[in-house]
Amino acid sequence: MSIAYEPTSCIACGARDSRLVADGEALRAELEALWEYHTRRVVPGTPPRQLADRTAFSQPLAFRLVECAACGLVFRNPIERAHEVRDIYAGEAPTPDVLEKLHATQLGAMRAQARRLTRVVGRAGTVIEVGSYAGGFLAAARESGWTALGVDVNAGVNAWARSRGMRVQDGELADVTGVRADAVAFWNVFDQLADPAQALRQASDRLKEGGVVVVRVPNGAAYARLRRVRAPASALAREVLATNNLLAFPYRYGFTPRSLARLLDRAGYAVVRTVGDTLVPIADRWTRPWARVEERVVKRATRLLARAGLLEPPWIEVYARKD
Repeated sequence: MSIAYEPTSCIACGARDSRLVADGEALRAELEALWEYHTRRVVPGTPPRQLADRTAFSQPLAFRLVECAACGLVFRNPIERAHEVRDIYAGEAPTPDVLEKLHATQLGAMRAQARRLTRVVGRAGTVIEVGSYAGGFLAAARESGWTALGVDVNAGVNAWARSRGMRVQDGELADVTGVRADAVAFWNVFDQLADPAQALRQASDRLKEGGVVVVRVPNGAAYARLRRVRAPASALAREVLATNNLLAFPYRYGFTPRSLARLLDRAGYAVVRTVGDTLVPIADRWTRPWARVEERVVKRATRLLARAGLLEPPWIEVYARKD
């Protein structure tokens, strides 16, 4: 499939000045390093489809990544046109066993996110999840007492989620009507949207007065700074990037707390909480036992270093209230 690209500027603050983070050659080298990293960590005979979201991603490799000189947003420039993004995700056809694996491995982390959302909102209520995919959060939210509705552009994935008893609508957030929610959640999808600013406005239209939007995204500042690290710390930096799905940066946008706060403010939200975190677990039955332990150790160390202010957290969750 041929993909069309166009030049762009920072979507968070509008600035046009940027500095290069990685060119195409550097990103291809990172992708090769990622393949080598995961090849060593999976058991022999692992089916290629089980490497989805480890070494095979929906977004094609970027031509170049830049960092906004004003707010630090990391983004592709040039970038895929808006209609290309929806087509990429709508056309994916993961098998039921892959979806089952993703659901199971993410459920524990999603339960923690459902609890955090409940604390911020003050109670369980109605939540819309944008990009619900394998339904991990929908299941966790339901366990926590929420009435949860998912919306996703992939009709095949939605059918699988509905077969698991989850309430999911085909389409995009703009297609959700007749619902007034206490919260709208963008878990691991906001950075892939064609127009994140528009999505925030659409969320506001569907939120009750004082409702909360929560956005979980890869931290562009963590990626930009870690990839600039030189030996002898480069091996550790690569380990942190690989375990947090940041090598080769398979995302459209790498928000920072500052750039995301700007975007939220422009859309009429006030940030009430920011949480630094690591990627949800990726180890499963196809992962070698020592690699499962390694992932837990690296992510725990990363969280501790981030809390001490010695490292940018690889992922961030930002909770903001409709102002």
